[in-house]
Formats: sequence, structure tokens, C-alpha cells
Amino acid sequence: MIVISDMMGTLTTGSPILGLLDWIKVHQSKTQARWLLASMMPSYLLVKLGLIDPQPWGQGLMVKSLTWLKDMDEEKFAQACEWAVEHNLWLKKRKSVIARLQEHVKQGAQVYIASSVVEPIAEAFARRIGVQAIGSPVEIEGGKVRLVDGLVSSERKIQEVLRRLGVEQVDYAYGDTFMDIPLLENAVHAVAVYPDRRLGEKAREKGWEIVA
Repeated sequence: MIVISDMMGTLTTGSPILGLLDWIKVHQSKTQARWLLASMMPSYLLVKLGLIDPQPWGQGLMVKSLTWLKDMDEEKFAQACEWAVEHNLWLKKRKSVIARLQEHVKQGAQVYIASSVVEPIAEAFARRIGVQAIGSPVEIEGGKVRLVDGLVSSERKIQEVLRRLGVEQVDYAYGDTFMDIPLLENAVHAVAVYPDRRLGEKAREKGWEIVA
């Protein structure tokens, strides 16, 4: 049995961007961290007012946040990713949903987190649960971190899952937003976790399980 779960919103309500900002504040520059946080606030307020779609906004910020990290190598970037998980994402984990994934593991399932978040962060979170991760691949060159081939999100997420695992369908899938619909549609058993409005409507239409 193969089980796939989205991460952001599904397994944690934390923020990888704020986690990396915290690492920057402690290990790079407090002034830079404060300035970056202040620069985010205008668009964040527009998101809260419903004037900007939070999903593309958050994903764009995830890409941008990689440019904030200076003088990186693989070890240093791995440390920054671990920090983001330990000091933010893990503190805001959804225990009940994680417990379901761990129960799948006990029953012998292959369990993966599939996330648009950069793969080292997804892997750091997955290790704490005892599962594997598929995220957005990155590379480090000249001290700079960059995406290898864009974010693994929406339709590309399920395509990447099927390609890497060499299967045509998964048994269980968990997601929280409309961007997870392609993933959920490719599962025998789809679970909408605290779904946004569009996913909630789709889940009720399809008869998918809803956790809220």
C-alpha cells in the first residue's frame, strides 16, 4: 500500500519561510531578518484580507526565500532546513493527521510526504515521522541555493510521485487545498484535511473523507 500526504496545512500549520527567517536571524544577520520580515508584511496583509490567493503567494515566497541564504554549502543548508523544521514546522504539527500516517507505517504501507517545499525541508520533517519525502529539488552553486526545475506542486506533484515510485495510482492521499486535488484524484481513498473552500466543495461532490 502506498500513502501520500501533502505537508503544508495538512501536517503542519507552520511556515518554512518563517523558519528560515529565524535561522537567518540567529546565524546570518538580525538586521537582514527584520528587514525581510517587514518587506513581507504588505503582501501578507493583502493575503489576510483575501485580496491575494495565499497558495501562489506562499509558493512564490518559498522560491524567493532561497535567495536570502548566503554562503551556503550542502551541510550548512541542511542545518538551516533542520532549524526551520525544529523551530517552526514541527512546533505547529497536526498531531492527529501525523498519527494516521504513522498508523499506515505500522500496517506496512510505504508512506511519503509530497510537498512543494524544498526537498531538504520536507525530508527533515519526514524523518521525525518515520516516513520518506518528495519535495522540490534544489542545487547549491557558488554559495547560492536554487530550484533545479521549479516547484513540485499541483499536477506536477502527483506526476512526480507516480514517476518516482513507478506506479499508476496510490492507495491513500491526504491534502488540504484545491492545489492538492490532482493528488487526491489519483488515490483510491482521498482524505481532505481541514480543506479550503474549493477543496471542501470538491470533497463533498466526490464523497471523499473530510477531516476537520
